[in-house]
Amino acid sequence: MGEWLDWAQCAAALGVSVSRVRRLLQEHQLAGAVTSREAGPRIPAALIQDGAIVKGVPGLLTMLHDGRYDDGEILTWLFSEDESLPGRPIDALRDNRGSEVKRRAQAMAL
Repeated sequence: MGEWLDWAQCAAALGVSVSRVRRLLQEHQLAGAVTSREAGPRIPAALIQDGAIVKGVPGLLTMLHDGRYDDGEILTWLFSEDESLPGRPIDALRDNRGSEVKRRAQAMAL
C-alpha cells in the first residue's frame, strides 16, 4: 500500500488537527488500519493528494461501510491491482477516473 501516515502526519498533510483526523476516520471520510502493534493506527498516504482527501474517497468509503465492509477490507480492495481498470482503484481515483470505481463499489455494497 505504500507509505503510511500516523494521525499527526495525516493532520499535517491535510492542514487540520489530530482530533479532526479522528473525526474524519469516525465519519468514514478516511480509512485506516493498524499496520503493527507498535505503530498504532495509520492512514495510507495515497488517500491524500495536494493537501486534501482524494476526490471520491469519502463517498466511496461511506458506500462500502454501508455495505458492511470494514476499513481493512476497503483498503485491501482500493490498493489491489485490477487489470480491467487498469491499475488499482486508488490510482483511478487519484487520476480523476473514479466513475468506474464508484460503479464497482456500488455493486459490491449491494
